[in-house]
Amino acid sequence: MNSFTHPLGRARRFVLRCRHHSKLDGALGEGNVAHTAMSGNGTTAGDDPLQTAVWRLRSRACWADAAALLQPVTAPAALQRAALLVERCLYTEQGWAEAEDALRTAEALAHSDDERGAAACERGQLAYASTLHGVRDRADEARAALGRAAALIAPGARGRALLDFRRGLLAENLAQAPQAARAAYRRAHAGATAHSDPLLLSFTWRHLAGLALREGELAEARHGFAESLRIREELGYLVGTAPALVSLADA
Repeated sequence: MNSFTHPLGRARRFVLRCRHHSKLDGALGEGNVAHTAMSGNGTTAGDDPLQTAVWRLRSRACWADAAALLQPVTAPAALQRAALLVERCLYTEQGWAEAEDALRTAEALAHSDDERGAAACERGQLAYASTLHGVRDRADEARAALGRAAALIAPGARGRALLDFRRGLLAENLAQAPQAARAAYRRAHAGATAHSDPLLLSFTWRHLAGLALREGELAEARHGFAESLRIREELGYLVGTAPALVSLADA
């Protein structure tokens, strides 16, 4: 994967296997490309078996297989399916048409403000990924979509933390505005803490650490990378564990 900055150092190449080989180049580990995952909490004994299966596939980089388990007949299922396929684009730079189709289905099924806001947030993320990877410059679309999401998702709502994080990505990697990015990441971190979203916390820790590293704050950077790694290991988020180890070792 390509990026406009390399704040966390160059990540290694990783190859993960599921139904198909997925070559996760460069910033599988968010070093070369500041991507975000969807929110998530891992699994517990009381979880829905379907969601447990989706999580396990997703955490192993099998996004298409995870998406295939979801029938897009309701807004929540369609949104989750679209988010998985958008995430695949970020990691693999493949599957753009499938992600676009899934997103259109989710947008058509979304009725409440929260659902429409979540769909707009995914629209912004897909446009961001397209811009970052040089597929097509959709920076204006990304900003507009995240702006729509901000108007629809109430402050303090669960989805607001993910939105704030993604606005931080645009600030850091498209606008080259690290101070604005830090403020957005901190809002996302507070929201993820309030809503007990550990996976998103692993991303906010990681990106705040990356900014600290760029400024020479090594102790703060190492602490953030260590927290990100700890959370990912606890959740079993395999696709993010190896690159988290790399960042901690390089800090």
